Amino acid sequence: MPKIKTHSGAKKRFNLTKTGKVIRAHANKSHILTKKNTKRKRGLRQTTIADVTNVAKVKKMIPYK
Repeated sequence: MPKIKTHSGAKKRFNLTKTGKVIRAHANKSHILTKKNTKRKRGLRQTTIADVTNVAKVKKMIPYK
């Protein structure tokens, strides 16, 4: 059985916790930041856990992480 290639975009965007949950960054933090208040931007800095509906797809893209 050949090795599975890791998805280049996914390996930069997702990480796995020790329990197997997928960690991702928040969206809407790259530009048009002047209209967003400080509290909102501060919250967007934090990482969050990916939704259950996407976990299987993401794990398939990063098999060796």
